[in-house]
Amino acid sequence: MNALFPASAAPRDRIQSRLMTLAALFLFLFALILSLSAAVRYHSWNVAYRWEHWLGFAVWLAGFAYIHRQVLQHLPERDPYLLPLAALLSGWGLLTIWRLSLLFGLRQTIWLAVCLLVFRAALGAPTLLTLLRRYKYIWLTSGLVLTALTFFFGTYPAGSGPRLWLGCCGVYLQPSEPLKLLLIVYLAAYLADNLPVRFKLLEILTPTLVLSGAALVILVAQRDLGTASLFLLIYSLIVYLASGRRRILGIGGGAILAAGVIGYLLFEVIRIRITAWINPWLDPLGSSYQIVQSLITVAAGGISGSGIGMGNPAVVPVAHSDFIFASIAEETGLVGVIGIVLLIALMGGRGILTALRASNRYQRFLAAGLSVYLLTQSIFIIGGNLRLLPLTGVTLPFVSYGGSSLLTGFITLALLLLITNNSEKDPAALPNPIPFLAVTAALLAGLVLTALLGGWWAVIRSPALLSRPDNPRWAITDRFVPRGSLLDRRNEAIAETVGERGEFRRRLLHPELGPVVGYTHPVYGQASLEAALDPYLRGIQGNTTLNVWMHHLLYAQRPPGLDVRLSLDLDLQARADALMAGNTGALVLLNAASGEVLVMSSHPNFDPNRMDELWSEWIVDESAPLVNRAAQGRYPLGATMGIFMLAEANAAGVTPPLPVNLNYPFNGGIWNCARSPQEVKAWADVLAAGCPAPAVTLVQQFSPRQLSDLVQRLGFFSAPQVLLPVAPATPYQILENTEVAALGQAEVVVSPLQMSLAVAALTNDGNRPSPLLAAAVNTPHQGWVILPNDPSTPVFPAAVANNLTRMMTTSNLPLWDAVATARTPAGNITWYLAGNLPDWQGTPLALALVLEADAPVLAQQIGLNLLRATIEP
Repeated sequence: MNALFPASAAPRDRIQSRLMTLAALFLFLFALILSLSAAVRYHSWNVAYRWEHWLGFAVWLAGFAYIHRQVLQHLPERDPYLLPLAALLSGWGLLTIWRLSLLFGLRQTIWLAVCLLVFRAALGAPTLLTLLRRYKYIWLTSGLVLTALTFFFGTYPAGSGPRLWLGCCGVYLQPSEPLKLLLIVYLAAYLADNLPVRFKLLEILTPTLVLSGAALVILVAQRDLGTASLFLLIYSLIVYLASGRRRILGIGGGAILAAGVIGYLLFEVIRIRITAWINPWLDPLGSSYQIVQSLITVAAGGISGSGIGMGNPAVVPVAHSDFIFASIAEETGLVGVIGIVLLIALMGGRGILTALRASNRYQRFLAAGLSVYLLTQSIFIIGGNLRLLPLTGVTLPFVSYGGSSLLTGFITLALLLLITNNSEKDPAALPNPIPFLAVTAALLAGLVLTALLGGWWAVIRSPALLSRPDNPRWAITDRFVPRGSLLDRRNEAIAETVGERGEFRRRLLHPELGPVVGYTHPVYGQASLEAALDPYLRGIQGNTTLNVWMHHLLYAQRPPGLDVRLSLDLDLQARADALMAGNTGALVLLNAASGEVLVMSSHPNFDPNRMDELWSEWIVDESAPLVNRAAQGRYPLGATMGIFMLAEANAAGVTPPLPVNLNYPFNGGIWNCARSPQEVKAWADVLAAGCPAPAVTLVQQFSPRQLSDLVQRLGFFSAPQVLLPVAPATPYQILENTEVAALGQAEVVVSPLQMSLAVAALTNDGNRPSPLLAAAVNTPHQGWVILPNDPSTPVFPAAVANNLTRMMTTSNLPLWDAVATARTPAGNITWYLAGNLPDWQGTPLALALVLEADAPVLAQQIGLNLLRATIEP
C-alpha cells in the first residue's frame, strides 16, 4: 500500500505517508476479518460471506490515496498527523456502519465520496479562511435561516421522529451540524476583530450573544437540546480562550445547568433522558432501554472484544449513529475503547497545538474552536453511551453515520490543515497561555474519564450486566451453540436442541412435563429446570475455565452445552400423566431411600413447544397451567396429619383409646372419613381412611410445641432444597390451636413435593430423604459426574415407621396407603399417600398425590394404578 500513499523527501510527508499506510492496513485487516466472521460464527466454511463492505473500503482507499497526494502538493507545511487520524476514524466508522447495516453503509460510502470532493475543493481555495472571516455575519445568518427552515420543511429520515432534517429523495441535511461550524467561524472572526487588550466584556460580546442566542432559541424550539447544550459549551470555551476571563466559564456552566433544569421542567423528552441517566435500572425495558442496552453492549466486549462481526451490537437502537461507540466497544473491547478515545484525543491535541502555532488571532481562535468542537462533541456522545452524561443525540465526529456530521467533520479537517500550512511562518504572540492549557487539560481529562468508565463497565461491572435477564445475547448465542439435552434416568431424551446452527431451537419431547422442565425462550426467558440447570446446559459450568475462555476468544461463543441426566423415569412419568389427564392436581413419586424424584406430574400443564402460539392465553388462564403444582402448589394438610401424629404417639407410647364417633363437626357441618375404614379396631385403619375425629383425640397427647416440632421434622416448615422453583414454606410457629392443627386446617400449607418427602420417612425406616432431581452431568473431561445430594433427616424410629406402614397395608399388594381430605375456601381437596412395605425387596417408593376436588376414590385409583406398574412386570 506504500504505492498508494507516496511521500517526498520531506519528513512530514514521510510521517503522513507511513501513518496513512498503517491506517489502510488496519482497515484492510478489519474488512478481511469481517468477511470471514460468518465462517467463524457458524463453524463452517460453507456460509454466505460478507463482501459488500469491500466497496466502502475501496472508496475509502481510492479517495484517501487521492487526497493524500493533493495534500502533499497543496499543503506542504501542514500538520502530518491530522489527515491520517481523520482517515482512520472515518474508515473505522464506515466499516462499522457496513457491519451494522448494508443500506446505511452504502449511504455513508456515498457521503464519504462527497465529503472528500468537498475537502479537495477546500484545499484548492487558499482564500477560504479569509472569505469565512470577511463574511462571518452572512455565513452565520445563512446557517440560522437554514436551521429555521426545518420548522416549515423539516423531516425525519426514518419516518417518525424529530423533524430536524431538510431534504428529500433519500438525501438529507441536518442544518444544526454545519451551524456549529459557522458559529465557531463567526466567534473566531468577531473576537479576533474586536478584542482589545482592555475592554468591557458585555459590551464587546453583545453581538455574539444576540446571534448565538438566536441559534439557541431555534435549537430549543426544535427540542434539539443536546446540540443546544453543545452550543453553550463551545461558546463559553471559545470566549474564555479569547478573553481569559474565568467568570465566563462560571456563567456558561450556570447557563447550561439552568437550561437543563428548565428543559427538565418543560420538556418530557429531557425529563425522560435525565431520569434514565440518574437511575436507568428503574425502567430498563422502557425509557431507559437504550442506555441499559448500551452498557450491556460495552460489558459484552470485555477487555479484548467479541471480535469483529462476532458481536451483537445491533440490539442497541440506532447502533450505527447515536450508539456506534458502544457497537465498537462490543466487538473490539476495552482495547477498541482506548483506541478510539486516543485517536480523538490526538486529533484534538494536534488541533490545540495548531491554535498555539497560528499566525494570527483569528486563525488561533478558529483552530481552538474547531478542536474544542471535536473534543466536546466526542465527550458528549461517548459519555452518553457510558452513562457519564445524559443522552444528547449528537454524533461521534468522523465515526457515526450521518452525511451532515461527516461533511462538517471534513470541513473542520480542511480548515485545520489550511491553518497549519502557514502556522509556523509567523506565529502570533500568545499573551496568556493559561486558558489554552486549562481547556486542553479539562477536555483531555474528560476523554480519559470516558476511557476509565469504559473499563468500569467492560471489566468490573461486566459479569453483573451480562447476567441481567434483559441481555438478549444469551438468546442469540443459543441459536448458534447447541444447548445440552435433559435426559431421563435411562438416558432417554426429555428436552433437546434441534435445527441447524444459527436456527437452533429447544424442543420438549414429553410436553406434559412443561411445568417441571420449564422453558428457555428468547422472549419469555427461562423457567424451572431449564433455568436452574442453565449453567450446565449452556456449557458455562462443568467445562474447564480454559475451555470456556478459548471458545469465547475464538468464536465469541460459549462451548457446547452439557447433557444432564435427571432422576425422572419417562415410562412412569408418561403413565402418571395419562392417569392425571383431565384432573387438576399434582403427583410426586420418589425413591424413598435416595430422594430421587421418579415422577413429577402437574395438571393442567402447558407445552413449551407452543409458547409463541399460546403464551397470551396461558398467562390469563384461571387454571394456571404455567404453575408446577407439584413443587409450587400450597395445600392444607387436612386429615393426613393424623397419620404422622400416630407415628409420633407410637414412638412416645402414648396412644389413647379410639373414639366411638369417627366423623367430626367442623365449620357448621360434618367432616366424614375420606373412605370407609377396613376395620375400626386399630388407629392405623381409621387414620389411613382420613377420619378426622381420631386425629382430634390423638392430638390431646401433644403440647403445642411438641406438635410444632413434629411438623418441623417432617419438613413442612422448610422449603425443599431442589433445583426447581418451590412454594415458600410456612414459617415456624407454635401451633396453639391443636384441634385445628390436628385436622390439618392450621396455617401450615405444603406442596406435594414436601408431602412426598414426609411420606418417604414412613417408608425409609423413619428417615426423610433430601429430594434429588438432577442426578448427573456429562462433562467433556470426566464423563458422567454424579451431582451431590444432602443426607437424610431422622424423623421417626425405624421400628415405629415400619410397624405403622404394615398396619396400613392395602389390598394384596406390598403397599401401604392412606387417603384424606382437606378443606379450602374453594372446596375440598383430596390427598392420597402411599409407599412400599418394609419387606419389599425392590426400590422403596413414596407417593404423594393431591386432587383439587373431593374425589377420594379417584385419587386412590390413580395412585394404585401407578404403583402397580412399579410392582407388576
